[in-house]
Amino acid sequence: MKYYLCKFLPPRPDFLKTMTPEESSLMKQHGMFLNDLLEKRMVVVHGPVDDPAGGWGMSVYEIEDDQDINAMTSEDPMVKSGGGRYEIYPMRHLRARG
Repeated sequence: MKYYLCKFLPPRPDFLKTMTPEESSLMKQHGMFLNDLLEKRMVVVHGPVDDPAGGWGMSVYEIEDDQDINAMTSEDPMVKSGGGRYEIYPMRHLRARG
């Protein structure tokens, strides 16, 4: 298994406060995309981060060795629309409660 911390960067620092209706719809699709991966056990956790410098999203992926994290994150509706991007950080291992 491979593990990644993925930081979703929206198009502007005040994005969460200034989304257009179209961007709001894309963000709902973004959430559904991540929830689907959560149900498929490819995402361990995800959610928004309230950063004073500008909000962003965090997700932790746990994927098979033959899966490509860049290919997976490129399917995010926000990324496909050009409305955001990911910074991807490989993790050496993952330990969790429970």
